[in-house]
Amino acid sequence: MTKTISNQLSSDISPQVNSFSYWQKALQKYLDPPNKWNPTVGLFIGGYALAGMTIWQWNQGNWPLPLLVGLAFLALHMEGTVIHDACHNAAHPNKWINQAMGHGSAILLGFSFPVFTRVHLQHHSHVNDPKNDPDHIVSTFGPVWLIAPRFFYHEYFFFKRQLWRRYELMQWGLERGLFITIILAGIQYNFMNIIYNLWFGPALMVGVTLGIFFDYLPHRPFIAKSRWKNARVYPSRTMNLIIMGQNYHLVHHLWPSIPWFEYQPAYYATKKLLDLKGSPQRMGIFETRSDILNFIYDVFIGIRSHKKRRSKMRRLATLLPTLHLRRQWISLLNRTAVAPKYGRN
Repeated sequence: MTKTISNQLSSDISPQVNSFSYWQKALQKYLDPPNKWNPTVGLFIGGYALAGMTIWQWNQGNWPLPLLVGLAFLALHMEGTVIHDACHNAAHPNKWINQAMGHGSAILLGFSFPVFTRVHLQHHSHVNDPKNDPDHIVSTFGPVWLIAPRFFYHEYFFFKRQLWRRYELMQWGLERGLFITIILAGIQYNFMNIIYNLWFGPALMVGVTLGIFFDYLPHRPFIAKSRWKNARVYPSRTMNLIIMGQNYHLVHHLWPSIPWFEYQPAYYATKKLLDLKGSPQRMGIFETRSDILNFIYDVFIGIRSHKKRRSKMRRLATLLPTLHLRRQWISLLNRTAVAPKYGRN
């Protein structure tokens, strides 16, 4: 990884702006593996502790349901960051512990760690590519408020592209088998209420949260493919805590081995570099009238074609009863199309 960064910076940075040694020094401490005891380990243990507490308190009957749902949501939200860092081998320096944390967080989230890992790495390799970026479909094929169910597309993508390696198909089977076993046990032993209220409900809420802050906001307007512009940063210390660094998502895409708790300092260490490259460093929702209208469209409709002239969705115009409506539909497709721009790397 260090060699890759060295080559990248030495070829892209003008010597008049800053020397190579400056950027290498600025980045090196963030590229090194995390300590054995690091905040991600705390999230992993804390997530399971909170999940156990919610189940215990459900059985005790002392705490109100909204509080239990909130704690369950927090537990799963924490594990969402764990599975993400684990798939980049940034959760723990020991690869076996890193894998255990990845699988453990996946089980609590109802995910499959091999599916999450392979699909997410495809996203990194093909950001904003309509055909090859699985998260592009998640973000642009429906309203934002329905983003969570579209994560099921990841499993379809995993099998369609045959992304598994070595024992990962077996791991997928074991994790899915465990998931089905828990559901069947819930039906048999009458604890489906716990599953609905403390697992499925909070998981749906977390799915919306992950979809918005991991997929939708960082990559909109979904057209840049240059590695310096295919994601964005919107600095905020408060958001950094709430969404665990994903407001510095571009930093993660540029240097995936950096753990989430170092995104913010890594951003400020390399801000001059991002300024030089013209990297987007604002949320980009309320800055122009076009930004606002596009955001409103995404919230309520969100379906975007990828070609202005040959979109497959143009065929739906034939179902509309009048010529005026057909023209309006085609005009809407043209105005909301996201055709990726192939920028210079």
